Amino acid sequence: MTILALEFSSPHRSVAVLRADSVVEAVETGGRGTNAFHLIERVLTESGVARGQIEMVVVGLGPGSYTGIRVAVAIAQGWQLARGMKLLGISSAECLAAQAQAENIFGTVNIVIDAQRNEFYRAIYDISPAGCKKIGSLEIADLSAASSAAPIREVWIGPEVTRWFPDGRVLFPSAATLARLARGRNDFKSGEKLAPIYLRETNFIKAPPPRPVMF
Repeated sequence: MTILALEFSSPHRSVAVLRADSVVEAVETGGRGTNAFHLIERVLTESGVARGQIEMVVVGLGPGSYTGIRVAVAIAQGWQLARGMKLLGISSAECLAAQAQAENIFGTVNIVIDAQRNEFYRAIYDISPAGCKKIGSLEIADLSAASSAAPIREVWIGPEVTRWFPDGRVLFPSAATLARLARGRNDFKSGEKLAPIYLRETNFIKAPPPRPVMF
């Protein structure tokens, strides 16, 4: 299966095409300034894959940059609408766990992703050469709570992990890893059900009624 992967949840935004066992990836830094369609055209050209040959689009759903993830989701939704291919969403934390395993980072690994408001998303995995097992649920934490609860031997990784843990290992979720994770999966979703992972409750403030204008 020929897979297009979009991972825009971090400051390093990437696109990859996987065909058979070959992966071509393009990466840009700069967050909101990334030209998503330029990255897509680059990997399609370099891999020799035409748009019509893409059979699946997989998106990194975060948590992370809400704007970046929404851009990736919108592109995937439009592609399915136009071409009818399969869509898949995978947690960017799961992607980071797979990358840690590939880089021989084993043991209890804390994945840390910026959540703004002086907080971060935290996912804990038990990573070994045999696989990655998630421990507990993804949560929003602050530095004091996470530091007091974690033994010293634990490992901390993530796109901006050194903001909170100076000895942490900086890793960015990769579209190439995302594409590899998508192989063999069959939990596809329709475009309207593809949504970012966002743990905060959405709060809306109702605008006051308009005041009459006196002339």
